[in-house]
Amino acid sequence: MSTFIEQMRELDPNDPGRWPIAFRLGAISIIFLIAVIALAYFLAWKPKKPQIDTAHAAEQTLLSTLEQKAKKAANLDAYKAQLTEMEQSFGAMLRKLPNKTEVPNLLTDISQQGAGAGLDQKLFQPGQLAIRDFYAELPIKMRLTGSYHAIGAFVSGIAALPRIVTLHDVEISSAARGASSDELQLDVTAKTYRYLDEDELAAAAPAAKPGAKPKGRR
Repeated sequence: MSTFIEQMRELDPNDPGRWPIAFRLGAISIIFLIAVIALAYFLAWKPKKPQIDTAHAAEQTLLSTLEQKAKKAANLDAYKAQLTEMEQSFGAMLRKLPNKTEVPNLLTDISQQGAGAGLDQKLFQPGQLAIRDFYAELPIKMRLTGSYHAIGAFVSGIAALPRIVTLHDVEISSAARGASSDELQLDVTAKTYRYLDEDELAAAAPAAKPGAKPKGRR
């Protein structure tokens, strides 16, 4: 090994023709290998590098998409269960909407909530029916007078009704002159809702889409 190192030191870089044959062959092999690598880089690798980078980026995108889809597939059963729960909740809410024939009884129930709470009813005025997507909204203007606790009992009674009734535009003020000092006046708009039957939905559909042609016409 020491002899080889000594021979390496004695080599004249300015006169490679006088090197021993083994060193000359080794030098030629190294130069040839460097030339091959340089040619491969400039002729093969460098022109293809943009394509390789593009393919690598596409690969990363596909891997990310695959990972996302794999997560969705893993959670598919949970999504289905959630959808079923939402459909059941929607169905339960829908069942709380009365049909057209049940509305008069619901109005009576709303009116009786005031009397049952000990309030004096001054106004009970159903308004114009408003058609929404699949249901109708009926506002009822109400004015009641009574104590603070009676008003609270009325609101609780409305909330406990089996049908959906919401309270809007709530105003509480002192009752008219001559009343007792603890008597209050409640002005409120109660809104109840009912679902539309098939005929009402069909009639509301053209109105919901201005310019839409009725079915059966060309």
